[in-house]
Amino acid sequence: MKKLFLSILLLFSAFSFSQDWKYNFEEAKQIASEEGKNIIIVFSGSDWCAPCIKLDKNIWQSEVFQKEASKEWIIVRADFPRKKANTLSKEQTEHNRMLADKFNQEGSFPLVVILDKNGKLLGKMGFKNVSPEEYIKMIHAFDK
Repeated sequence: MKKLFLSILLLFSAFSFSQDWKYNFEEAKQIASEEGKNIIIVFSGSDWCAPCIKLDKNIWQSEVFQKEASKEWIIVRADFPRKKANTLSKEQTEHNRMLADKFNQEGSFPLVVILDKNGKLLGKMGFKNVSPEEYIKMIHAFDK
């Protein structure tokens, strides 16, 4: 009985802190406008970019970031994988390229773009080897 209870508890806690990544910028912009939240776009190379992978593991997957993101931001992932096994759909690949043309013309990876609820650029940052709490503070610095 204890094992069943613990399994159920773990399952629900995993769902309560799961990322709500958006993959469509227009949808994210609409939600951000309705909810009055800023937008974070993360440009990453999930299967080839070492700093992207580290940022994902240390920041995006952290419980601290997940809690803050659910309250404060609409988060969008624009991934550019290289391995054939991780190939995105043609539509998603084109959508991500369109986002890169607009917000990541320099082709930086990882790149974190912070926008207001209307899509106006507030700032950009890359990988920082800091705690999730410090990274959150750096993102919030663009809110002002």
